[in-house]
Amino acid sequence: MDLGLKGRRALVCAASRGLGKACAMALAAEGCDVTIVARRPDVLAHAADDIRDCTGATVTAVAADVASAAGRALVLAALPDPDILVTNAGGPPPGDFRDWDRDRWIAALDANMLAPIEMIRATLDAMIVRRWGRIVNITSGAVKAPIDVLGLSNGARAGLTGFVAGLARTAVRHGVTINNLLPGPFDTDRLAVVLAAQAAKDGITPEEAHRRRAAANPAGRFGDPAEFGAFCAFVCSDQAGYMTGQNLLLDGGAYPGVF
Repeated sequence: MDLGLKGRRALVCAASRGLGKACAMALAAEGCDVTIVARRPDVLAHAADDIRDCTGATVTAVAADVASAAGRALVLAALPDPDILVTNAGGPPPGDFRDWDRDRWIAALDANMLAPIEMIRATLDAMIVRRWGRIVNITSGAVKAPIDVLGLSNGARAGLTGFVAGLARTAVRHGVTINNLLPGPFDTDRLAVVLAAQAAKDGITPEEAHRRRAAANPAGRFGDPAEFGAFCAFVCSDQAGYMTGQNLLLDGGAYPGVF
């Protein structure tokens, strides 16, 4: 299937590794020119080289923190009017809500709610003028099934979800869709951090926590980031133009609900 993405310009945040890199890789493989963003220049440069080598795509790397106004300015100077925006940020650390002061809450909101909203605000109107655009927010399966040790993430990402629900309905008539991808357990560095925290809480080794969590998933395994990237590319495709305002869960069947 030709997804209709050749020549589109994609901006992918937190794309030096994990799910963000997988999305950038999949979009590049479909013919997009890709601008990738992350905070660590060394890791980002390696990711850019990897994507170029694997796809032959044009890849621009911008080392910046999109949670800050200065970082967003750097990113938007490099690509002010993307056709595709994929917002993403590493989740805040796990822990007990009793230990989180206002500063920790504000940091979580800045990274996982307000920064994506600011990036959408900076790019949406140009998409509307062109009558084509795709905005994909990588949030978390915890939006539907909150995880107790991830309260900072639960709260911030749920706020973004509520905001997008209203905005998506105003943009789709102009050819712009806005959807959220909700990853469950994928084999990433982030998952390793979460499992280490769970292991400490349960008094077991991280390896045992990894084994138990994988075995408990209906799929019997963790997701491959490449699977996530491929789905992101489809959500950005011409064929997905009638889908907007959706929270699309990719979790191997872990969420037990019907809706």
